[in-house]
Amino acid sequence: MTIEQVFQDKTLKAKGIVSTIGEGLINGELPLEVVMAYAEKQKATDKATCIEAIEYATKKIPTIANESLLDYVTQALTDDAPRVKWESAKVIGNIAKLFATQLDKTIENLLLNAKHPGTVVRWAIAYALSEILKLKREHNKILLPKLGILCETEEDNGVKKKYLDAIKKVKK
Repeated sequence: MTIEQVFQDKTLKAKGIVSTIGEGLINGELPLEVVMAYAEKQKATDKATCIEAIEYATKKIPTIANESLLDYVTQALTDDAPRVKWESAKVIGNIAKLFATQLDKTIENLLLNAKHPGTVVRWAIAYALSEILKLKREHNKILLPKLGILCETEEDNGVKKKYLDAIKKVKK
């Protein structure tokens, strides 16, 4: 089944589309590049659904990711649609450990969204930044103080907890 057919299948609800595409990515029937190329031509809702399917797949098997995906989701953080931002951040959180030395632009784009008005966006950003912080790389010199400040100003306890948990793990 092609990605176009999945989206045209009226028997599939949103979660069914995500899992169908995600499983296609996992079992190799659907190449990552095809999903990214398709997503890029879609309106925000379908683009976000494609990225959510990638998140579904990378949560199970992060190693399906490549540098093109990292670049794609890093760029997608600049999209206007909140769901595109949060799904992209979740993918980054899933795959950051594979690209530990290539995250400068990714971190920059994540930090630009750290004060987004949407709680779900901020939570996903916190997840991604926390996963990057836990890598204990050179980035932490800059990231640790910034996450401390974000933690102090964050009003949502769920988002704040993401930051605090990561900071505790790094300081051990």
